[in-house]
Amino acid sequence: MAAIRLFLLLVGISFATRSFAQNEGNPEKPSDFLDKDFHRQRRELLIKQLPANSVAVFFANPERNRANDVDYTYHQDPDFYYLTGYREPNSVLILFAQEQSIAGKPTQEVIFIQPRNPKQEQWNGKRLGEKGVAEQLGLQSILLNSAFATFNLNASAFTGGILIKDMLDAISDNPRDSADLFSLVQQFKQKVNYPGNAKVNTTIIPIILDRMREIKTPEELNLLRKAIAISAVGQQEVMKAMQPNMSEAEIQGLHEFVYKKYGSEYEGYPSIVGAGNNACVLHYIENDKPQVGTNLVLMDVGAEYHGYTADVTRTIPANGKFTLEQKQLYQLVFEAQQAAFEQCKAGNPFNAPHQAAKRIIAQGLKKLGIIKKEADVTAYFPHGTSHYLGLDVHDRGAYGNLQANSVITVEPGIYIPEGSPCSKKWWGIGIRIEDDILISEREWENLSVAAPRSISEIEALMAQPSALDDFVLPELK
Repeated sequence: MAAIRLFLLLVGISFATRSFAQNEGNPEKPSDFLDKDFHRQRRELLIKQLPANSVAVFFANPERNRANDVDYTYHQDPDFYYLTGYREPNSVLILFAQEQSIAGKPTQEVIFIQPRNPKQEQWNGKRLGEKGVAEQLGLQSILLNSAFATFNLNASAFTGGILIKDMLDAISDNPRDSADLFSLVQQFKQKVNYPGNAKVNTTIIPIILDRMREIKTPEELNLLRKAIAISAVGQQEVMKAMQPNMSEAEIQGLHEFVYKKYGSEYEGYPSIVGAGNNACVLHYIENDKPQVGTNLVLMDVGAEYHGYTADVTRTIPANGKFTLEQKQLYQLVFEAQQAAFEQCKAGNPFNAPHQAAKRIIAQGLKKLGIIKKEADVTAYFPHGTSHYLGLDVHDRGAYGNLQANSVITVEPGIYIPEGSPCSKKWWGIGIRIEDDILISEREWENLSVAAPRSISEIEALMAQPSALDDFVLPELK
């Protein structure tokens, strides 16, 4: 019961503190964010890869409206965060291939940030301001975003190109703020004569960032390990607590309680909790089935910790025991994943794990009589097996050969929705097993191994008591 009370308290805190403030230097907040040297090194590495006499421009993420005067909790653009560590909106970062003189000082970087505003901070949390950005993030040249309108970005001087990721067009204007993101983007367009300027390039920066973000530094791996460890505990605790009379939403809530308990700020993506036929919908996020019953429950969930997200999927029987048909299909997915793991070696093609998993599943489905020929496997295994993992759940990467110190998912699955052209005994079974794999030069490491994966491990853990077994909420009157 103490755990549930803590859960309610944490949920209340998460809704009440919609703040963009940094945590460094505040003893009431975590201190294990990436430090300013990490972000400085990322900027320096990117600058070294810029074409001669070019300039790269990055915009912060827009704020997103939920309804009326309520916004979604702000989440910074992952590339912008990667390069700066700055987690506030209405900002622009400019990186120069060659030194420029800004405010009388030579530099290759300048960031435009929103100013301190006591009235706004009373409502939405403390802002860093120029002093905070200088002390905590260490950028060389810092200007307020209101200065961007008159900043001399001489487009004709950059013969190597004006490099951007994309042009943010679908953003709303705040008429009360002349330096909101909408205004900053419009000002930039005018400065560079966009879209009429052929030197504006949207392909170079994504290629550079794909290569950079694919390879994780030790600092990034520490945060990924933390996010994945939290997610694995969530899977363990839900396995012990699962009951047939639980709703999909209740199961989702248990996962997310564990995340909050261990300091995860958010889910890395909308949690997927699908029972029975719902598990056959790949990105099912309604999670509104009132009772999971005796079905298999597919739980594709992941904690985000300081920007880095896990992505761990387990599929378990709600009553703690697999049926024969469930066992047969689950074991097939398990063996396909094992085969895929063995392909997770530096130098192998990115799709090598998928080809290995697909081959095993095709052979197994044919043997079970679910498909007549192996080429039909995509009817029940319609997705790829892997994607990169990091600041995004579907992270940046070159998708060429696997590289050491990259992290990928391995997630084969079988989905047989009701009405499929096979025996009815298979209908309504959806299974996916997903783990997060660190690639090294000679081997692979399963970072999510703590979440039980085999049939015997799952059934054994589900037979153990849960701290929540005796907790009953009162009926609503």
